[in-house]
Amino acid sequence: MNINVLLFGIATDLAGSSSVKIELPVNSTITSFKEIISRHPQLKQMSTYAVAINESYATDETIIKENDVIAIIPPVSGG
Repeated sequence: MNINVLLFGIATDLAGSSSVKIELPVNSTITSFKEIISRHPQLKQMSTYAVAINESYATDETIIKENDVIAIIPPVSGG
């Protein structure tokens, strides 16, 4: 299934875009999503980030469904 992944912060800078499309097997979990996204050439440099599905934070066991919108949210720092 094709999934639209929204990128924020440093992820946007690394990918050069605010979103990417990736292909996932049906019934993928967030754990398998992280495995696949870590192979993406521009995003493999990110080691720490949160994942949200349809605007809610997801756990590693959450199942991704067709038409879900996934967001990669890197840690934020500043003052």
